[in-house]
Amino acid sequence: MTQIVSFDMDGTLIESTYTDWVWHHGIPMLYAEKAGLSFEEAKAFVIREYRRVGEDAIEWYDINYWLNFFQLEIDWRTLMERYVDKINVYPDVNPLLDRLGGKFRLILTSNAGREFIDVEMEATGLSRYFAQVFSATSDFQEVKKTPCFYQRICGILKVHPEEMVHVGDHYEFDYLVPRTLGIQAYYLDRSSRREGEFVVGDLRSLGKKLFKKSGERKG
Repeated sequence: MTQIVSFDMDGTLIESTYTDWVWHHGIPMLYAEKAGLSFEEAKAFVIREYRRVGEDAIEWYDINYWLNFFQLEIDWRTLMERYVDKINVYPDVNPLLDRLGGKFRLILTSNAGREFIDVEMEATGLSRYFAQVFSATSDFQEVKKTPCFYQRICGILKVHPEEMVHVGDHYEFDYLVPRTLGIQAYYLDRSSRREGEFVVGDLRSLGKKLFKKSGERKG
């Protein structure tokens, strides 16, 4: 029986636009001002440095690492709050969370750093829905949602993998990996390019599947 429903954050609940603005506009703009470069020159340099470190390194995800690396005299919250107007919740999110909250325990499991999670949850008010929030990078120093990541969450929550549903927009780390453990994972493909029993094009479709499985008729 399902006890936990786990959601990814960026690309699932919230559009990825915000993080792009912070990483690809905010930091390059600050570096351009510091180094006396054009925005385009600074952005090219900053992105080269991102790629040099690579997404397999924990530093890739650490906003404080990059602020220190580029010697930018600004704290992470001040930078992130400059772009809160870019944070957009998908329209199917709140209606589903409202319905699910009375039936299941909801958690957030994200690859994003705690700083991003905190700002995005505060700006959107979504934090009220979630009993617990887990960051792979900040809490477990995992650069991806690995099998170990999901196992540790199940251990913390004291549930068997079969008692958890997870949904996210990354085919490997939100779908394939958790399914190897027995978690009831759904792949959220908002582009509707994939098909399958455990593929949903939006969160409304996920709700239908969950309530059908639990025996509740859609109202």
